[in-house]
Amino acid sequence: MPDTRTHRGPHPRDAEHFAADRLPALQTATAHLSWLLSRGYVNPSALKLVGDRFDLTDRQRTAVLRSACPDDALADRAARRVAPHELAGKTLRIDGFNLVTTVEAALGGGVLLRGRDGVTRDMASMHGNYRRVAETGPALEAVRELLDELAPAAAHWLLDRPVSNSGRLAAMIRKVAGARRWTAACVPDPDALLRPGARLEERDDGASGFVAVTADAGVLDRCGAWCDLAGAVTDRLPNVRRLDLGAAGEPTVPA
Repeated sequence: MPDTRTHRGPHPRDAEHFAADRLPALQTATAHLSWLLSRGYVNPSALKLVGDRFDLTDRQRTAVLRSACPDDALADRAARRVAPHELAGKTLRIDGFNLVTTVEAALGGGVLLRGRDGVTRDMASMHGNYRRVAETGPALEAVRELLDELAPAAAHWLLDRPVSNSGRLAAMIRKVAGARRWTAACVPDPDALLRPGARLEERDDGASGFVAVTADAGVLDRCGAWCDLAGAVTDRLPNVRRLDLGAAGEPTVPA
């Protein structure tokens, strides 16, 4: 079925799934899943165990999974994190779809998550398809406004070439950029280009270092310096619905 959405808004049942009275259970579930992952349990079995224990819906399980983080990853990510105010003069490589869909969701009233690692993520899932929505233009403008203040040396946007409409989004990014030192490229695998030392085609900035902009957990565990730019952008927007699922304490285990 073709994607006919015109907004990156909430799921019809998000008001029920993420109601205020469900937040404590979701936070505790996130802490339990993080505890299990820290001790070598793997998904999907660990998520099923926690989801069944707290009687979570599929969408709630997705939120808990995206918010959980094992101890070793938590410490490692924190050690390499770069604050937005530290980006001046630095080169950025931006996980394009990851950043854009998060800001689109915030503008459209969708649910955002703040995980155990403090990173802001959305609930969107493209599955190889991307469609421009009403929030796309304003999302890019919000990113541009913040980057103008933070003053990085350059921003290289990386978009998954196999995802539909990636070329159209790249063209939009270039238009919004104007004369700024931005590039937007459709590449086979952006994740690979966010790893330390990876070189961009026709550029030689890989060896000199860059800051990766992403919220993808798998990328965060493999990149070097990184920044949660989506969190910084959406923190400035009004009426953002953000759930802090990483706020609960660690589960206790009987002696």
